[in-house]
Amino acid sequence: MPELPEVENVRQGLERLIVGQKIKAVNVLWSNIIKDPTVEDFKQNLIGETFLSINRRGKFLLFETTDYIVISHLRMEGKYKLESEEHPPTKHTHVIFSLNNGKELRYLDVRKFGKMSLVEKSKAYEHPSLRSLGPEPNEELTLSHVSAFLRNRKRSIKACLLDQKMVAGIGNIYADEILFASGIHPERQGHTLSSTEQKKLKEAIVTIMKKAVEAGGTTIRTYANAFGDSGSFQNQLMVYGKEGEPCPNCQTAFIKTKVAQRGTHYCPLCQK
Repeated sequence: MPELPEVENVRQGLERLIVGQKIKAVNVLWSNIIKDPTVEDFKQNLIGETFLSINRRGKFLLFETTDYIVISHLRMEGKYKLESEEHPPTKHTHVIFSLNNGKELRYLDVRKFGKMSLVEKSKAYEHPSLRSLGPEPNEELTLSHVSAFLRNRKRSIKACLLDQKMVAGIGNIYADEILFASGIHPERQGHTLSSTEQKKLKEAIVTIMKKAVEAGGTTIRTYANAFGDSGSFQNQLMVYGKEGEPCPNCQTAFIKTKVAQRGTHYCPLCQK
């Protein structure tokens, strides 16, 4: 967490809150958040820049300014909040962008796992964070890409879905939901999927990710968008987090196991 649907809803909120605002100063309170360049260069290069747009690629937020792009990965607990300058920052506030309207865009992270990189616009998609990402889980995703990726993959299909080179933005929750909707066992080796199963998988990826974005994402623990609102897709989850509960299709109890080092939920009858 957060995965693509959550990051997309954060993006939409930030776009409404900070586009057009000029950066007066940048304060970095936890230097490990800044991946590259140096903390001092990160701060100095952003002074005087204006936020032009907020984009997203996979799970990464892309803050476009006049000359640069800030690549931000929220990891497990990262959040952005817009606060007034008078409001004191909490102990979990690690980066502060002071804006010309008297507000501050603050990055908060309980676990301090998040990362930010500052790159020139022309080099943004050459950055290691972005250059190897697969297509987005929308109309960009083709059946031919899915087939080509899985052709010689002997890893589990769950591991393939978590590989950002196959599809950008899918994490543990949505991988379980996609496989349940496809009727595919999470431990099946990728190359064993038939053409029919590949088609079902591709369609489930696009459908479920679209529904999750529309529902504002999934709030399991602490996720909230830039306005502090929680998502609601947790109310539509079919299998994730439902160990021991009956499958709605066959009434068999859901099983939880570990696949690709991640907790994995599935129906032993519907996903043989």
